[in-house]
Amino acid sequence: MSRVLITGGAGFLGSHLCDKFLSEGYEVVCMDNLITGNMDNVSHLIGNPKFKFIFYDVTDYIHVPGSLDLILHFASPASPIDYLKLPIQTLKVGSLGTHKVLGLAKAKKAVFLLASTSEVYGDPDIHPQSEDYWGNVNPVGPRGVYDEAKRFAEAMTMAYHNYHNVETRIVRIFNTYGRRMRLQDGRAIPNFITQALKGEDLTVYGDGSQTRSVCYVSDLVDGLFRLSQSSYHLPVNIGNPVEISMLDLAKEIIELTGSKSKIIFKELPVDDPRVRKPDISTAVRELNWHPVVSRKEGLLKTIEYFRKFID
Repeated sequence: MSRVLITGGAGFLGSHLCDKFLSEGYEVVCMDNLITGNMDNVSHLIGNPKFKFIFYDVTDYIHVPGSLDLILHFASPASPIDYLKLPIQTLKVGSLGTHKVLGLAKAKKAVFLLASTSEVYGDPDIHPQSEDYWGNVNPVGPRGVYDEAKRFAEAMTMAYHNYHNVETRIVRIFNTYGRRMRLQDGRAIPNFITQALKGEDLTVYGDGSQTRSVCYVSDLVDGLFRLSQSSYHLPVNIGNPVEISMLDLAKEIIELTGSKSKIIFKELPVDDPRVRKPDISTAVRELNWHPVVSRKEGLLKTIEYFRKFID
């Protein structure tokens, strides 16, 4: 039986990964300090003999008894509302936390998979973004604490791969949505759905022309699992390349919820990317992966989940 450690395992993505690896026959160790994670996301797994939860901060020295075959490092605040509120913790988990988890991977001779982000591209000058683009990041701007933490984490991961011969994988995750997102997550889709279901005005920043490419969580998890089973050690974009403006996304969510909400406009946040779209040719070539859930299907599933907390 293979054994996997998932840091940040009680978070939105981490909890879906716990489910996925258990379904694939793995024994799962979930580690989380619950700063942004939630035990409700993994409560259905408590009592499963193949699942173990450890309450712990990965910026401290990590010891996990027994063997580990694979480590997925997903511990980090990921929403702007979180990393702007927790800037030091975000920088620490990307630097000290990544260092500690890589040290554990080296000691256990485990494959290490880093959750990086499309934010390493910053406000991109090329479109769509491919993995050989180095990015346009403001290191001293408000988003820099997250962007630079992940860029450093990538550099540390490659250093361990090249110097210590640790088997590493790097995924650059583009905007993802689905069940277990928090209503107050702060990102566009949970904001829009929550506002629409409550009959409140939907808040669009700037003129709404900025674009994102949104991927349903099951597609992302499938890509992550494929990457963990591959031998490809360079960064891989995982995301849905179908692009939509924030204004059109807001209108679509109003329609799908049947809401009578209106759209209001507020000032665009500092360093907010104008465009965001992944070039997924590496994932297609190396992982035989591409997204299969349409935006409408994914949004309807997410709306159904959110209704339980609002109705």
